[in-house]
Amino acid sequence: MNGFLNILKPPGMTSAAVVAVTRRLTGEKRVGHAGTLDPEAAGVLPIMIGRAARLFDYLVDKEKTYVAEVAFGAATDTQDATGQVIATGTAYPTMAQVEEAAAKLTGDIWQRPSAYSAIKRDGKPLYELARKGQEVEAPLRQVHVESITLHGEQPDHGVLMTVRCGRGTYIRSICHDMGELVGCPAHMRFLLRSQSGAFDLSTAMTLEEAAAFAEAGELGARLLALDAPLGHLPRLEAPSSLSRLVAGGAKLPADRLKGAAALPEGQPVRIYMKGEFWGIGAREGEQLLWRAQMPPET
Repeated sequence: MNGFLNILKPPGMTSAAVVAVTRRLTGEKRVGHAGTLDPEAAGVLPIMIGRAARLFDYLVDKEKTYVAEVAFGAATDTQDATGQVIATGTAYPTMAQVEEAAAKLTGDIWQRPSAYSAIKRDGKPLYELARKGQEVEAPLRQVHVESITLHGEQPDHGVLMTVRCGRGTYIRSICHDMGELVGCPAHMRFLLRSQSGAFDLSTAMTLEEAAAFAEAGELGARLLALDAPLGHLPRLEAPSSLSRLVAGGAKLPADRLKGAAALPEGQPVRIYMKGEFWGIGAREGEQLLWRAQMPPET
């Protein structure tokens, strides 16, 4: 099995646990996830199977979309609903105040995630140190928030919103910071990742659905192709006259592939021959070198 599964991870399950279940369902040892999703969150979790793991560095994971609910009235040490309450308040904001705060949290912003995060210090996740009672503080980091769209008020002083952001953004930190900006402690009550790069809810399946497909012997047919999430990379078509070089994984003359000579050196590209995906390459001088060769399965 070689390809991607877009799993709709349920809340209360770790990304590593989803990988373990997928490994059992596929019988494939080479299984990994492309972008951790917090245990309490639900949403799309791209799973790489077989040779797909070699494409990790070429996946777009900078574009993410989340649906979240911020709850005003209490802040927690984890910045979400699983943590201990560290501050309370009843100066609940108006929607106008929340909109103003959302505007200030859009663009290139600085945020300090909770100590209960996967950010590492000396090779260990901060949450491991925090759970042992050690005093730790996550470093300030700059992230990009493309937009925050508010969808209205929810029961118990909540506000539902959609956040489009870049890699490394902590949505629970956005919720916490909203509370700081409006003068009322807040935390994240709910989180759903609806899109991660090329993967979104339209192609996602639950683990129960994956198990049913596996039992019916149909899971392999449900895999997304190796090149499915690589559409952001330029495409080059190798002529049949280079078939021996392509099949052998040899260097390819850039002037024999239309458009290759004009590419910036080091720019990853998708290489095809007779319409079939053969892998990732990059131009170095007058040659095209393979970065990850993946001959089509016969």
